[in-house]
Amino acid sequence: MVDVTEFRPGGFRCVPSVFQYSAGVAALPGYEIRRVRFARPLPLAEGFARAASFITDAGRPLTAFCACELRSPGPFTEDGFKSFNETYVVTLKEWGLFADGLNPVARSNVCPELDPPPVPSFYAFSFTVVAASVPPTAVIAGSGEAREGSASYALRTIRFGDTSAEAIRDKARFVLGEMERRLGLLGFGWQDTTRAHVYTVHDIHRLLIEEMVPRQAGRSGVTWHYARPPVHGLEFEMDCAVLVHEQVT
Repeated sequence: MVDVTEFRPGGFRCVPSVFQYSAGVAALPGYEIRRVRFARPLPLAEGFARAASFITDAGRPLTAFCACELRSPGPFTEDGFKSFNETYVVTLKEWGLFADGLNPVARSNVCPELDPPPVPSFYAFSFTVVAASVPPTAVIAGSGEAREGSASYALRTIRFGDTSAEAIRDKARFVLGEMERRLGLLGFGWQDTTRAHVYTVHDIHRLLIEEMVPRQAGRSGVTWHYARPPVHGLEFEMDCAVLVHEQVT
């Protein structure tokens, strides 16, 4: 699989990954990625509908939909996560975003520990607009501490089942490294990011001081969401972005 591919119908490049998402997206020259966050999470079908209206009202095709951030009631089993993803990509197929095994849309999907939504829901989405003179923009998909692949999470997760402070540090190091890899493939680094999100229910204070700040992962601050990654057994997730315009609706 190529490291980066262009998705010209949407005006962006992506890092191909697994069928449910790409590892990250960056706007092609002449385009900008913009992020829209909902004031409250919307159930999946309603969120897709609102995103579609927003995108078409902006004069863009649905293929401009390039990233989304989801919230789920709680971590899935592996089989449950697979079933959810198979349902999720149906709309992407209908929008012309998923074909021949390539899904160009980046995604995060986490589970708030407090006040979770009753059903899988949209938290935010990103799409491309035509823009002649803006800095390069990008969104990096969420990653937990599991290596990509088809093996079970128990086999490819860093220190699976271990939640000691040392294990959480090792998980965080892996995730930070994966963020750096994805950013690098798209031509960016931590110094370019305008936001970084951490999703975990474990204390991150020492990680901020000893792991994130030295890497410049916190150059624009770090937002800690008290939430779990989407699959049982994962403990630490991050995503990040390089953006100029964001709004709440």
